[in-house]
Amino acid sequence: MTNRIRALLGVEYPVVQAPMTYIARAELAAAVSEGGGLGMIETLTEEGRADLRRVKELTDKPVAANLMIQGWKRDPSIVDELAAAGVEHVFTSAGDPALFTARLHDAGMTVVHVVGSLKGARKAADAGVDALVVEGVEGGGFKSLLGASTMVLLPLVAERVELPIIAAGGICDSRSAAAAVVLGAEGVQMGTRMLASHEAAVHANFKDAIVAANDDGTVMLDLPGNPTMRVLRTGLAARIVEADPGVRLLGGITDLYFGGDMEASVANTGQVSSRICELLPAAQIVKRTWSEIENLLSDSRSRLR
Repeated sequence: MTNRIRALLGVEYPVVQAPMTYIARAELAAAVSEGGGLGMIETLTEEGRADLRRVKELTDKPVAANLMIQGWKRDPSIVDELAAAGVEHVFTSAGDPALFTARLHDAGMTVVHVVGSLKGARKAADAGVDALVVEGVEGGGFKSLLGASTMVLLPLVAERVELPIIAAGGICDSRSAAAAVVLGAEGVQMGTRMLASHEAAVHANFKDAIVAANDDGTVMLDLPGNPTMRVLRTGLAARIVEADPGVRLLGGITDLYFGGDMEASVANTGQVSSRICELLPAAQIVKRTWSEIENLLSDSRSRLR
């Protein structure tokens, strides 16, 4: 059977880099795409949007753009900006996919929508998207406290929605990718694993904290005035968990990401950080993740006998 995600995205390996605001920039995206996967550019920042064009100086392979619907729902001009930059694939998230899917299709772009529930998957299918990213609650970043894990959510959506699926949340290597394939996915998306790559532009302190994390190394924060999010249990986040009355979440995320100040903000990171033991080149992450799946599945069959 043809892998529908590989065919849809025109990639050698159906391995996608997650769209991380401030971080999903040209160098990382190009490295992922050059490695045979699909790199991603974020569009909420001016620097990110400039990279939609700059990335073409670094690779001639497909590179996608992320469109956070809540951030752009009052400004549909982003579609023109994406078209002018020659973007072919758009991953939409954080909002109603019906707001942009038809516009993006009319501009000749493939639309993949990120969902965290069966209800969201059905809504995206009704909106006419081409594929889904199905992301479990163990993933980093904004999450629902009521969300299901990838182990539950992925097969649930695969059984009830006909669209091709990219699995996200808890994916960092061929073992987790193989599990995702068995559960119904035809591709995987990775954020935390790509943060811990050589090409990610984040500070070494952030990368080191990912590598040092254990299985209770992340926490879901539900703070007044802020969306619920999964973050590393370190620095400022650790003090929040300990109910330090002096803690205030005032921003400073770029000081953490790029300045290495782990007290400046909280670090969006998935539970899979506990399985990441070293920094690797992005291309190596991509190739290993997909090319070793068949051997793993073969080994698994031997354990059934």
